[in-house]
Amino acid sequence: MLEFDFMRRTLIVSLMISIMIPLIGIVMVNRKTSMVGDALSHVSLAGVGIGLIFGFDPLIGAIVVCIIGAFSIERIRKSFPQYGDMATAIILSTGLGLAAILSDFAPGGNTFESYLFGSISSVSPTDVIIVGVTFAFVLLTSIIFYGGLLDISVDTNLARLAGVNVSVVNGIFTALSAITIALASKIVGALLVTSLIVLPVATSLIISRSYKETYIISVILGIIYMMLGITISFYYDIKPGGAIVINALVGMLILSIYAKIRYKKNLEA
Repeated sequence: MLEFDFMRRTLIVSLMISIMIPLIGIVMVNRKTSMVGDALSHVSLAGVGIGLIFGFDPLIGAIVVCIIGAFSIERIRKSFPQYGDMATAIILSTGLGLAAILSDFAPGGNTFESYLFGSISSVSPTDVIIVGVTFAFVLLTSIIFYGGLLDISVDTNLARLAGVNVSVVNGIFTALSAITIALASKIVGALLVTSLIVLPVATSLIISRSYKETYIISVILGIIYMMLGITISFYYDIKPGGAIVINALVGMLILSIYAKIRYKKNLEA
């Protein structure tokens, strides 16, 4: 597997994405906005279509459209705070509608389809650079704004009382979330990105006892699910997104059983 250049690039990019996604996902899950990831992943398809039609890198198109979609969701949520889910539904519907129309005009059906379920052969050297830069920003943001992101994920009013500049931190997080989801769509697939956002975090919540522990376990699980899924995809010629998600579901089931066994033993003790 490692003798192929495209697989080396894919594994490097996958490793970085498998760390970024849980770092983004833990905040989304705690804020109860994980469906925003689903909306943005579908919106990214519109960017892919635009890139294919106008002849530039579809990944750039996906990133730009995702950023616009992410800030549009935030804008609508502020305008209609009593209807939090409405913003996500509006952007999701808009993204899907545009993607459906643009897909009819986009050349190269296989390229468009690869963004639906992921592809291990489409990672270019430019993608490695883009993901690497984003990875550095996500990692630094998660470390520097660790406390601020924790406060925001629990309660924005609490964050303000703690002295967190909510607008700045939330803006940075929104932008990085959009870029990360757009990048992940190329490997995992736009239809399955949300699963990778939610499942490692949901699994870690079952067995962890603190926010910090949840952070660490989520990243570890993200790496395991991603690397195992990519390996299975290569050797068995199946879509990487499907392999990654099934691994995550199996892992969640196994750790859920472990948690129940541990709980019973603690009761008996």
